[in-house]
Amino acid sequence: MRKNILLLLIWIVCGFTYVHAHDSLWNIKTSDYHDAYYGTAVGNGGIGILPWKEPFSIKQIVLNHVFDAGAPHEVSRLIRGINPFSMNVKVDGQVVDGTHISGWEQCILLKEALHQTRFVYANKLEVSYNICALRSMPYAGLVQVKVKALAPVDLSVENGAEVPDEYLQPRIQRKSIQDYGLHLKLLRTSALTRHRNLQVSATSAFIFENDTKVEESDNKRNIFTKYLKTGEDFSFALLGAVCSQRDFIDPCNESDREVIYGAKEGVDRLMDLHLEQWNELWKGDIQIVGDDEAQRAVRFALYHLYSSARSGSRLSIPPFGLTSQGYNGHIFWDTEFWMFPPMLFLNQGIARSMMDYRTDRLKPACQRAFSYGYRGAMFPWESDDVGEESCPTFALTGPFEHHISADIAIATWNYYCMSRDIRWLREDGFPLMEQVAEFLVSRAEQNEDGSYSICNVVCADEYAEGVDDNAFTNAAARCALQDASKAAALCGIKAPVSWNAVAKGLRIPKFSDGVTREYEGYDGQIIKQADANLLAYPLKAITRPEEIKRDLLYYEPKIDKSGPAMSYSVLALQYARLGDGEKAYELFVRSFRPNQLPPFGVISEGAGGTNPYFTTGAGGLLQMVINGFCGLDLTDNGIKQLPSALPKHWKKIIVKGVGPNRRTYVREQQ
Repeated sequence: MRKNILLLLIWIVCGFTYVHAHDSLWNIKTSDYHDAYYGTAVGNGGIGILPWKEPFSIKQIVLNHVFDAGAPHEVSRLIRGINPFSMNVKVDGQVVDGTHISGWEQCILLKEALHQTRFVYANKLEVSYNICALRSMPYAGLVQVKVKALAPVDLSVENGAEVPDEYLQPRIQRKSIQDYGLHLKLLRTSALTRHRNLQVSATSAFIFENDTKVEESDNKRNIFTKYLKTGEDFSFALLGAVCSQRDFIDPCNESDREVIYGAKEGVDRLMDLHLEQWNELWKGDIQIVGDDEAQRAVRFALYHLYSSARSGSRLSIPPFGLTSQGYNGHIFWDTEFWMFPPMLFLNQGIARSMMDYRTDRLKPACQRAFSYGYRGAMFPWESDDVGEESCPTFALTGPFEHHISADIAIATWNYYCMSRDIRWLREDGFPLMEQVAEFLVSRAEQNEDGSYSICNVVCADEYAEGVDDNAFTNAAARCALQDASKAAALCGIKAPVSWNAVAKGLRIPKFSDGVTREYEGYDGQIIKQADANLLAYPLKAITRPEEIKRDLLYYEPKIDKSGPAMSYSVLALQYARLGDGEKAYELFVRSFRPNQLPPFGVISEGAGGTNPYFTTGAGGLLQMVINGFCGLDLTDNGIKQLPSALPKHWKKIIVKGVGPNRRTYVREQQ
C-alpha cells in the first residue's frame, strides 16, 4: 500500500500525465478557460477550499460550524476563513494571470481529493499545481507547485493572506523558525469577526526541496525569487492552516503550530496520510456498470458528502457542505432526511458524528419546547453551532416546520438499527427520542372523534403554510412515536400510554379515490417539493404498491420544476422498487442533469439555479442508487435487499462498504 501511494505521489507532483482514459470515472476535467465557471471545492470536514479558474486563485475558505452574525442583531452565518493560500506569481516582472496563458486545463481527482491546474504562461513557463484540504489535518491545506522554464526566466512568488470583509482589525505577524532541522518563515494573519468578535488566525509557510531564501516584501508578505535556465524544473509547496476560537482557546499560536507540524512531517508524508485516509473513505463506494454519466454524477455526489464531514468531529453537514455560505451554513432536516442515510450505509464514523451533533444539542431543543409552551424537545428548523433557532424571522419555517423533530428521532432509531449499539441507545439515542416523543404528544390535539391532529404547520412542501394535518408531518410523528416505544422497550423502560394513543390516532388525509392528501384542504396546488410521497419512502407508512403508484402519478406533475433537486430522486427510488427501471431512470436523471453547472457539473439547488454545490441533492441522488436501484432497506432487524429494477442499459450496480461489517451488495440486470 505504501509503495503504491508513493508511486501515486510521484505521478501527482509531475502534473496531469497520469490521468488516462481508464481514470475518467474518477476524474472530471475541463480545458475551456473562457467557459462559464462554477468551481468545485476540496474539503476535509474541517475546512473547505474553493479554487477558481484564474492562475493560483482561491475564491474562498469555508470554516465548518464557525459562525458570526450576518449583520448587527441578525441571525448567525457561517463565516469565510482568512485565506492563507493567496499567491502573486510573476515571470520576468509580469503578473501571471489569465491574459497570456495557453493549454489551460483543470482536473478534479475524486479518488485523491485533489484540484489540479495546468497551463503554459507566455511560452516561457510550464506550470502545474494541485490544491487539497489535507484529510489528516482538518484545519490545514496544501498547494504544490511545479514549473519548468521554456526560456530563461526570473520567477518571483509572493504569499499573503486575504481577509474577507466580515473581519475587523487584521494583524499580520512574521516569525522565523530555525530549529529541529526546520527553516521556515511563518506568515500569520489574525482578525476578529465583525459582530461577535470571534478570533480567527491563518498561518502559512513556503516549503522547498532545497534551501531557498524567503524575504519580507514591502507589503509585509513572504516572497522568494528564483532564476531558472531553459529546461530547468523547480517545485515548492505552500502549507496553510486556519484556526478559530470555536475550536481553540489560542487560535493564533495553534495555526502556527499546525504549519510547523506539517512542515516537519514533510510534504510527502502529508500527502501519504491524505491519500491513505481518502482510500479508507472510498471503501464506501458505488459502482455503476453501463452508464458512465451516472457513475460520475454519483461519485461526485459522494465526494462532496465525504469532503463536508469527518468521523469524530461531532458535527453535521449543511445544505451546501463546505462549498459556500448558502442558507447561512445552518443545519436543517436536510441532514437527517437526505444526507444522513447515505452516510449511515457507507460510513459509520461520519454517520455517528452527524448523530452526535443532535444529541449534543438536546438541551437547547428542550429549552425551545419550553419557550413555546410544549414539553420535551423541539429542535430548531435552522440550527447553528449552539443548537438554537437561527432561522431568519421573515420565514415561517422557523416557528412552524415541526416535522424536523420527528425526522431527527427517526434518524436516531435508524442509527441504532444499523449500529446495534445498545449502550449508545441507552445513553444518547433514547434520551433524545424520549424528549421528541413528549414534544409530539404535547403538540398533537385530540379531536371530538378521538383522533389526533397537528395543526398550523409548515409542510415539507414549504409553499403550504399554516395548514392542519399535513400528511408527512403526522406520519413522521407517528413513526417517531412508534420508534420511541421500541427503543424504550430495549432500554427496559415502559413507554407512556400516550405515545401509542397519539401515534394510532394521528390523521392522514385522503382524497376520495385513495390518493394521499398533502394536508387537510389541499386541492391540487403546485408543491415546492415531495411531501406526501415521503410516506412510502422513507417512512414506510404506505406499503401497498397500488397506493404508492397512485400517489406517484398524482404528485409528479404537481412538483415545481424549479424546486429542490431531491424530489425527483425520491420518486425515482419508489419506481425502481415498484419494478419500473425506465421510469425510475427518467426521474433519476431529472434529479441532477437540469441542475448541473459548467465546467465540472456541480449541482445547484434547483433546475437552472446558480448556487452549487447542493449537498442535500447529493444525498437524494445517493439514496436513489443505494436504496432504489440496489434495493437496500434498513429495517428494525438490519439491512435487507428488496426487489428492484435497473434501467435497461445498466448492467449492474455494486454498493461497497455497507454497514459496520463493510459488506458488498450487487444488483444485476435481469
